[in-house]
Amino acid sequence: MSNAKKRAEGAGKELLGKVKKNVGRLVGRKRMEAAGRAQEVQGRAKKESAKSRERSNGKLEEVEGKVQGAVGDLFDDTEMEVRGKLRKAKGKARQELNR
Repeated sequence: MSNAKKRAEGAGKELLGKVKKNVGRLVGRKRMEAAGRAQEVQGRAKKESAKSRERSNGKLEEVEGKVQGAVGDLFDDTEMEVRGKLRKAKGKARQELNR
């Protein structure tokens, strides 16, 4: 399962938990409220876990790009250097999108 799908599932579960928690609070059902709160926390944890994995993947991509750019510079290969810089930028963007 992709991180985007896990993130979406987590957000959905978090939202459903919030709804259940508030309905339980409105109708005075403590059990329903507690179950909703638990579901909300589980959803948030799943969402944050997927975001964390994406940040890690982004950091790895950033480092790989930095290395590729340095190798391109070392061997005077402009194309490889530019590809490395692009990969590094893509990795940084991936990390920022998942903060």
